[in-house]
Amino acid sequence: MVKLTFGSCGDSFSATSIKAYVSEFIATLLFVFAGVGSAIAYGKLTSDGALDPAGLVAIAIAHAFALFVGVAVAANISGGHLNPAVTFGLAVGGNITILTGIFYWVAQLLGSTAACFLLKFVTHGKAIPTHAVAAGMNEFEGVVMEIIITFALVYTVYATAADPKKGSLGTIAPIAIGFIVGANILAAGPFSGGSMNPARSFGPAVAAGDFAGNWVYWVGPLIGGGLAGLVYGDVFIASYQPVAEHDYA
Repeated sequence: MVKLTFGSCGDSFSATSIKAYVSEFIATLLFVFAGVGSAIAYGKLTSDGALDPAGLVAIAIAHAFALFVGVAVAANISGGHLNPAVTFGLAVGGNITILTGIFYWVAQLLGSTAACFLLKFVTHGKAIPTHAVAAGMNEFEGVVMEIIITFALVYTVYATAADPKKGSLGTIAPIAIGFIVGANILAAGPFSGGSMNPARSFGPAVAAGDFAGNWVYWVGPLIGGGLAGLVYGDVFIASYQPVAEHDYA
């Protein structure tokens, strides 16, 4: 059952919440800077920039490491979402209010956009790579791929971080979350791009001025994240006490 709650302005504008928004902005900026930066660096180090198996592995590892660090540094302040799909999935399970979640989204999108413009500046105007569905696939197939891999990500977030009975498992949550993202990029990168994260796709689209197909990276991840929240929340946490906001990391 969906447990969405709107929330109050008092809670969403408290000092603790504002610190959480700043934390999400900084952590998302650092994650996207490293992730997109790895793709730019790979293009610079290769003659034509075409992705090959070695490049895919390198970019997947960069994203996994950067997300592991981003989640870890933000976990005690904001919960370490760094991703509107994660925020939405947690909202579906009642772990964060809609109003606070909206401000998380704003912070995440701004962090991603700032990271991409910084990359454009420090690389002397290098092109910012954007997510796109591979040739030979249609956008509907890309959406389905993004649903599946984002479901895996948000399910992992629930299992290792949001479950009230996680116990000591919570200490490895950032590692597990980073690993599933790296694994999903290896699996989906050559097909849908392996985004799992609307903010990760939005920032490069803004910096590049190219929103072609960007809707795929909103629809797919939000459906996948919401489904993970429903499944894990209803099947495994249905009888638990509600988790306090910001207390799941």
